[in-house]
Amino acid sequence: MNLALHGLSGDIRQANSYYEDLHDAVGRFDFVMANPPFNVDKIDKTKLEGDTRRFPFGLPRPDNGNYLWIQLFRSALSKTGRAGFVMANSASDARASEAEIRRKLIEERSVDVMIAIGPNFFYTVTLPVTLWFLDRGKRGTPREDTVLFIDARNTFRQVDRAHRDFLPEQVELLANIVRLYRGEEPETVVGSAERMTELLPDGKYADVPGLCKVATTAEIEAQGWSLNPGRYVGTAADDEDDGNFAIRLAELHDEFTTLSDEAEALRRKVDIAVRGTIEA
Repeated sequence: MNLALHGLSGDIRQANSYYEDLHDAVGRFDFVMANPPFNVDKIDKTKLEGDTRRFPFGLPRPDNGNYLWIQLFRSALSKTGRAGFVMANSASDARASEAEIRRKLIEERSVDVMIAIGPNFFYTVTLPVTLWFLDRGKRGTPREDTVLFIDARNTFRQVDRAHRDFLPEQVELLANIVRLYRGEEPETVVGSAERMTELLPDGKYADVPGLCKVATTAEIEAQGWSLNPGRYVGTAADDEDDGNFAIRLAELHDEFTTLSDEAEALRRKVDIAVRGTIEA
């Protein structure tokens, strides 16, 4: 669609997305893009029980909204719809009931691309994040049994001491890796051609150590259904020691974030139990 000719329109309504579906969104959208709040707690899950249309893989036990958001985005897609959203790193490796939801999502063949982004890309938080890309239309394609993992934590422009962003050619490079994986033609209009030739001289997708890796469902299962790109792409063969250290430090930070989230959820449960005992 030519947006310059057709324009944009919107239907914005105020509601709580966990409890209300004012747009009757299930199965309705070809594209979903979102940046939801991370690690939301105090959600009244009793209001969500039985809503298998919006939460088809079940409700997570931890007091954390990440896997509610993920299912909302997935359930809003049409049978060939695609979604792209930002998510806390901890969701990629979350355990127990959240890992079970993630397994079902992977086995459904909806997860298409996962991209790890380094810290300091937001002006309000410093945490690294992961970009999730779902594609409900990948069944029946050569990508049906695979997921593309990209580790973009070392791809950035340092704006100042505390902030980073992507140069246009860096965005184009990452997008081209996805395009080649999907069997589409790359674009080289903003300066990614030289780096593309360096990384992929044949002009076709190939795994690049330290940058990208296509993993099968069996490989993902062997990793405990993790969707953390750092578990799959490895490190570049010519990395210097300080580069390897930086990557390992980022991986440890991701693991620490996951454990911290779990510890905080456990602390809240203990607090509730203690208060209940005191008040009894």
